[in-house]
Amino acid sequence: MNRSILKLNEIAVKKERLIIGLMSGTSLDGLDIALIKIKGFGKHTFITLLAYETVSYGEEIKKAIKSICFVKAVDLERVCLLNKEIATLHAELINAFLLKHQYKAADIDLIASHGQTIYHAPARLREPDQIGNATFQIGDGDQIAVKTGIITLSDFRQKNVAQGEEGAPLALYGDYLLFNNIAENRILLNIGGIANFTVLAKGSNFIDIISTDVGPGNTIMDQFVQANFENKFFDDDAQIASKGVFNQSLVNELMKHPFFEQDFPKTTGPELFNLLYLKNAMATLGLTALTLEDSLATLNRFTALCIANGVKKYFSENHQPVVYLSGGGAHNPLLVKNLEELIPFAVFKDTSALGINPDAKEAILFALLANETVAGDYAVFSEETKSMGKVSFPN
Repeated sequence: MNRSILKLNEIAVKKERLIIGLMSGTSLDGLDIALIKIKGFGKHTFITLLAYETVSYGEEIKKAIKSICFVKAVDLERVCLLNKEIATLHAELINAFLLKHQYKAADIDLIASHGQTIYHAPARLREPDQIGNATFQIGDGDQIAVKTGIITLSDFRQKNVAQGEEGAPLALYGDYLLFNNIAENRILLNIGGIANFTVLAKGSNFIDIISTDVGPGNTIMDQFVQANFENKFFDDDAQIASKGVFNQSLVNELMKHPFFEQDFPKTTGPELFNLLYLKNAMATLGLTALTLEDSLATLNRFTALCIANGVKKYFSENHQPVVYLSGGGAHNPLLVKNLEELIPFAVFKDTSALGINPDAKEAILFALLANETVAGDYAVFSEETKSMGKVSFPN
C-alpha cells in the first residue's frame, strides 16, 4: 500500500485524533486556527479545544484579497497567484501556531482548511442556466500539506455542490453532532459576514434539520465602516451605530429583495449584500443622505430583522427557543439588543454555554467534517451524504 494511503488509514482507525481547523470568512480579515482533540465519530464524537487563535491579515494581503472577492470581473492572473499565496500564508501561520503552542507537525493528524471564498454563485441568484449552483474558494490544499508536512483536507463545499446543494452552510453536520438534544429547542446562530443558523428542534433527526443563510451578518456594516472611517474595519462594540437611530423606511426597503421570499434552506453572500445594495435602496426612497451613525444603526437593524424573521419561521413563544450565538456579530451589543427586541420570546446565549468557544466554532466545525470524512461512515447523516473534503498528502 502507498505510504500516504497507509498513513491515512492509520489515522482513520485511531481512537482519537488531533485536527487543526481553519476558517477564513467573508469578512476577509484573518484566519481562525483551532486545534482540537477528537475522540470517536458520528454521534459518539467528543471534542476538546486544545488551542485557538485568530491571526489578522496584513494590510497588503487584505487589499489583494478584496480586489478579487465577490465581483464578476477580476484579474485572472491575480486569482491564480493568490490561490498559492493564501495557501502559503496559511501554512506559515499554522507552523507559527504549532511552534507557539509547543506542538510538532508529527503530532497533528489532519488539517481541515475551509479556504477563502472569493465568489459564491447559487443558481437562485442568477439568471436561469444549465450550470446550477457553484462556489469558489482559494488557498490550495496541496500547498498547505507540503509546507506544513500534514495531511490536509480542503474544498469541503465542492462535494456539496456536486450533489446538487448550494455548498453552504455546512455547519449543520457539526451542529447536529455536538448540539442536538431532547430537552431544548435551539437555534445555532453564527453571525459572520453572512448570518446563518441551524434549527435544532429538541429530539430532531438529521433529515429534519435546517441549516441556512438568512441574510447579511456583518458584511454591509463592515463595508460601510471601511468606506467612511479611516483605519477602521468594523464598528467595534457598536460605538458608532449606538449613537444613531435606524430609519424604518430604509429597513423596509432593504427587506424587499426576492431572496427574503425564497424558501429555506438557501445561501447568499457579499455578491448581493453590499454597499451598492444599500445605495440602490436609498435611491429608490429618494434618500440623498443619512448621518453615518444613522446609516450604521439602520444596517444593524436590517441585519437583526433578517435573522429575527428567519427564527420566527420555526419557533414561537410556545417553543421557548434558546439562540446560541457565535461569530463576530455575537460581540456587537447593539445587534444583540436588536435581536432581543425583535425576538422577545427567545433566550440569548453564546456557545460558550455549550462548552464551545463562540469565536472558534466555525473552525471547529470544519475539523469535525475532516474527522467524519476520514473516520466516519456518514450513516448518522443520510444516504445522500458520502464524504467531503479533498485529500492532499505532504509527499
